[in-house]
Amino acid sequence: MAKDFRYLCYPYMRESVSTVDFEIRTDSLSTKIGLASSMTEHLPKVHDDLLYLAEMAYHLNGSVRGMTAIMEEDLNKLSQMYDRYVSEVEDRIQTFVLPQGCTAACTLHTCRSEAKKSVRALHKVSTEMKVENILFKYAHLLANVLFVMAVYVNKCEGIEEIPFVSKSYSDKI
Repeated sequence: MAKDFRYLCYPYMRESVSTVDFEIRTDSLSTKIGLASSMTEHLPKVHDDLLYLAEMAYHLNGSVRGMTAIMEEDLNKLSQMYDRYVSEVEDRIQTFVLPQGCTAACTLHTCRSEAKKSVRALHKVSTEMKVENILFKYAHLLANVLFVMAVYVNKCEGIEEIPFVSKSYSDKI
């Protein structure tokens, strides 16, 4: 008898390896990037970049269990994207800022946080199996790109960043 897949949301759910947690994290990341893209249709370049990043988050997802799908040219493209957004908001990111602003920027901050969780899940996977270093580079850079995109979207919407001054750490980190 054939398996009824309507009762199976993800075929690896019962595995105990950390790969599953990484895949679930990056699925969540891609989903939230897609949500952010739906809020930036009035900013066509951001919208297109986010659709591309949603796809790349899925490539990152499969690069641990399957064949590595993140290549040097993908890392370079992401790095160029980072440089492009930083050049637009450099004056706004000289200090820590609160994750606030318009809904799209707040969603991008949520994506940034999801990307960091993906990095952490990838680290856990690396304690169980070999993980290509490019995947770490890509995941870390992706979190940073999502941050500068959030700040850029706030800038486009005329929303000022609110600096965050920690009571726990000095600014000399």
